Amino acid sequence: MFLDEEEVRTLLRMEELIPAMAEALRELSLGKVQQPLRVVLPVSEHSGFFGVMPAYAAAGAVLGAKLVTFYPKNDGVPTHHAIIQLFRPETGEPLVTMDGRLITELRTAAASAVATDLLARADASVLAILGSGVQARSHLEALHLVRNFREVRVWSPRHAGNFASAFDVTAAKSAEEAVRGADVIVVATSATTPVLCGEWLSRGTHINAVGATRPNWRELDDAVLHGARIYVDSLEAAMSESGDIIAAGEVFAEIGEVVAGLKHGRQTAEEVTLFKSVGVAAEDLAAAKLVYQRARRRNLT
Repeated sequence: MFLDEEEVRTLLRMEELIPAMAEALRELSLGKVQQPLRVVLPVSEHSGFFGVMPAYAAAGAVLGAKLVTFYPKNDGVPTHHAIIQLFRPETGEPLVTMDGRLITELRTAAASAVATDLLARADASVLAILGSGVQARSHLEALHLVRNFREVRVWSPRHAGNFASAFDVTAAKSAEEAVRGADVIVVATSATTPVLCGEWLSRGTHINAVGATRPNWRELDDAVLHGARIYVDSLEAAMSESGDIIAAGEVFAEIGEVVAGLKHGRQTAEEVTLFKSVGVAAEDLAAAKLVYQRARRRNLT
């Protein structure tokens, strides 16, 4: 079976994906997923990267891998492309190959929604998004499922106006204007140097940061890192791959530990919380399993 991106789009629902990400992150933090660090091969001549991301989750009966490319300078085509392959854990037989670009987009936002549900204030009503690409779009969808926002602001260097018009939100003139007074912030840019400054943050803000997934890249300044309680998807991966987490030098918990009840989430209305996501194979395979199961049911009917 091969499923292209449009078929994946018809089979994957954000409202189902968010709880699936919560369970996948819980299983990862409980040590029930075998998942080595992502292997990244630079494609230096074209300013790109090629990654290999395998995982096996015995409890979820999921075995497979994602092959992913990241070309941050792409213009007119997506920066990420991917293929996900699932295998039958009992025999090693291939089960399904599917396009993974959309899965990468949606599972990232779904993981942020898990973190936002656990860490953002219950009365959060203003959302700021830095970035106007596919992650901005998917986060807008996912976060609306866990909080009721009365105002959404977006900023990016080039396309904030188009995004604002398409999704009926407010375009900000600067990153600072977007985030001042925001309750929840999404940082989803291709920046390699900080675009979010701690001095702009209000008390009680929650931040989801999903960019800058290389050791020498940053999207958050030191004031953000030193002023926030930090959560990650995978401690091992974040400490190896995220320039922000390497700079912070300290993480309070994996978000899966909060899902499992092993660590606490937000404790006061005043604290600033940060979820830094680098994206892990356990998330991709959990999403791919959802798609495969729906495809099987469709074919049986």
